[in-house]
Amino acid sequence: GDVYKRQVSTQSTWDYMINPKEKFKEELIHTAKQIVRPGLGILAADESTGTIGKRFEKIKVENNPENRRAYRELLFTTPNLEKHISGVILYEETLDQKAADGKLLVEVLREKGILPGIKVDKGTVIIAGTKEETATTGIDGLAERCKKYYSQGCRFAKWRAVLKIGDGMPSCIAVTENAYNLARYASICQDNGLCPIVEPEVLVDGTHTIEESAKASERVFAAVMKALLDQGIILEGMLLKPNMITPGSECKEQKTGQEIAWFTIRTLSRTMVPAIPGIVFLSGGQSEEIATINLNEMNKATSLPHPWALSFSYGRALQDSTLKAWLGKPENVKKAQEALYIRAKSNSEATLGKYAGGTGSTESLHVSKYVYQPDLPNLHFT
Repeated sequence: GDVYKRQVSTQSTWDYMINPKEKFKEELIHTAKQIVRPGLGILAADESTGTIGKRFEKIKVENNPENRRAYRELLFTTPNLEKHISGVILYEETLDQKAADGKLLVEVLREKGILPGIKVDKGTVIIAGTKEETATTGIDGLAERCKKYYSQGCRFAKWRAVLKIGDGMPSCIAVTENAYNLARYASICQDNGLCPIVEPEVLVDGTHTIEESAKASERVFAAVMKALLDQGIILEGMLLKPNMITPGSECKEQKTGQEIAWFTIRTLSRTMVPAIPGIVFLSGGQSEEIATINLNEMNKATSLPHPWALSFSYGRALQDSTLKAWLGKPENVKKAQEALYIRAKSNSEATLGKYAGGTGSTESLHVSKYVYQPDLPNLHFT
């Protein structure tokens, strides 16, 4: 009996050495399932210093550490947010920020039962030999960063890859490069206990039709799926964050929510295996209302069977009304939190196919060639 126990123990140790993911397997699967429980989704609050500066500029708020801290405290302390939000993607700066009472903002989330996540990519660079297509950087040193983030309380991560449609794009080079990097990122995250959110975003910029969007997205998603399988990712312990299948932002023929739902689910059904527990869509610059309606249509359509939970991982589509209500003024915090709660609740209803409509702004949030702005810590806006 003792010999058998030693053999089993030795084998387990050897398995962990060969495949570190095994050590975290059950936790990774649990994390993924927790995030996509019915009626719950993700708040993406991982704006870089430069990007949040752009948002603050619109409401005439100075981009400084205290205002960024105060705004994130406003978001995370929203009463009853945990009823509709299961996870929050953070920017690295936020891991060390504290609420007014001295408690780390990560702990504020954890005490609500909301899982903290972290953006781990380092932005994009142009791939030589392409029409300014990009690859995402950040693999170097990622394992060490993931270990650190896990010790700071994070339990999932996000990495964004960006691809373009039009003029022969996305090229084979860009598709292959980004799919490989997404899978490497996912593997490194799982080795270190973080559930990876894999984000292949096919940009909405352009005049392309919904059929062209579906065709390009299908190529991208299929390549990502193959790369994930090749890298031995624990598929039950990850989530996908894709674009919805919509016409280009400049396409004259726009589509209904029902049509977008049909093309989106068909594209995912052709490319994503059922083992993945959930799809958490990015909003991609859609207005608050349209992002919610399109998600609702997918979950409402009983004629479109799908094996994965269909949920949200929205940034702008959850925060736009909140920022406009806040305006950087302490006396507006309650009003801003109420705006965030309405958007979270509405999208929660959409994950169940029960959104009645009418609670969100219809203003487009599209930013052409949307990229994370670089860190510019000394920016000041007046």
